[in-house]
Amino acid sequence: MIRATRTTHSHDIPAGIVTLNYDDRFRRRIVMTCDNGFEFMLDLPKVIELRDGDDLLLDDGRHVRVRAAAESLMRATATDPHHLIRTAWHVGNRHLPCEIHADHLILRFDHVIAEMLKKLGADVEKLDGPFNPEGGAYGQGRTHSHEH
Repeated sequence: MIRATRTTHSHDIPAGIVTLNYDDRFRRRIVMTCDNGFEFMLDLPKVIELRDGDDLLLDDGRHVRVRAAAESLMRATATDPHHLIRTAWHVGNRHLPCEIHADHLILRFDHVIAEMLKKLGADVEKLDGPFNPEGGAYGQGRTHSHEH
């Protein structure tokens, strides 16, 4: 089976597009199937976060493009910048992945968290779209299994 062994960026037409949700974009080694049915082995030297638009370089020089799948999300907006900071603190205190924008937060939809945000005074709107939360505090990409 043909392997993808590193990420790259290319303007060439890809051999395929692999559409992955947020969880599936944190990988090192797995067989993947592109939207057009093309299969390949992702075989990276270490676990990395695949971002929307990344290209995976195949052994034969072709590449596969990564696309972030649409997911069930929610947008939380606040009354002012201070309120947004307080809201983001509560989200971070629960170790939830979150996209931070100048005037809103994007999180995966969760009815319990949506209620918490509403009780904090935020407006919550359900939406579908790609999810690209902030990376870890101690380097690029995700962090987990850390000590407090």
